[in-house]
Amino acid sequence: MLFNSFIFWAFFAVVIVLYWRLNHRGQNFLLLIASYVFYGYWDWRFLGLIAFSTIVDFIVAQELENKSSQNIRRRWLLLSLCSNLGLLGFFKYFGFFSAEFAILIESLGFHASMPTLNIILPVGISFYTFQTLAYTIDVYRRKTKPTKNLLDFSVYVSFFPQLVAGPIERSKDLLPQIVNARAFTKGTFSEGLYHVLIGMFKKVVIADNMAPIANQVFATPVSDLNGTEILIGI
Repeated sequence: MLFNSFIFWAFFAVVIVLYWRLNHRGQNFLLLIASYVFYGYWDWRFLGLIAFSTIVDFIVAQELENKSSQNIRRRWLLLSLCSNLGLLGFFKYFGFFSAEFAILIESLGFHASMPTLNIILPVGISFYTFQTLAYTIDVYRRKTKPTKNLLDFSVYVSFFPQLVAGPIERSKDLLPQIVNARAFTKGTFSEGLYHVLIGMFKKVVIADNMAPIANQVFATPVSDLNGTEILIGI
């Protein structure tokens, strides 16, 4: 579901209309459902990855807060690091390292028959992985207090406006906005809408029309380009 697609704006309009008709808890529940629908629209099978990272780091943060022994706290932090970076590394780099290792084995004169998997890289996995890691690291360093509510933390991890495109939000900035009740103010809404529309203009009008030029230049062999064409492509 692309931000500049009609389906997204229809989805967004429904969320906005429902959002201001609910209380604080209802709003957070709606944001969680909307975020999972948004992500699942691309491929519902990868919703389990977000849920896994959310549950692991929610539990880890609680243990980091409750434990006083630094050795035990380090082990819980290591669990978060291994779980999240393990998933990220598998989906992003398994194919690369498998192919490179096969080349290395064959260069030594051995026949390599490495396992190959048709692995699809889950969109946005880097953003929510590092966002949850930043949270657990901040809790470990006692720079932030962990939330006791799984719903609030789930919204923090999967919040759809920044789920697949960033930025990576620190818990001290975003989490209080989720935990505390929100009030509608016309000025804040207008300012937010202004930034959204400016971003859409930059994407649809400027970037989408410059992309064909850049793509053509970068698809052309360097030997066939002059300095001016390279500069234009850049």
